Amino acid sequence: MASVTIDLSDDQLQALQNLASVHGTTLDVLLRASLEDWLSSQKMDFIDAADYVLAKNAELYRRLA
Repeated sequence: MASVTIDLSDDQLQALQNLASVHGTTLDVLLRASLEDWLSSQKMDFIDAADYVLAKNAELYRRLA
């Protein structure tokens, strides 16, 4: 497994630690879950945009084929 190091301000670190504590988890677990959510949403945003473009231009693509 790869690891990544990022610089956070003391305030950011404290806010993340508080959030992890509120949810009864560790900072590592919180960050992994948040990153996975973000990556999944980015993938779905792209898929939604591609589906929209394909549907909107379906007639044009049919004529060009």
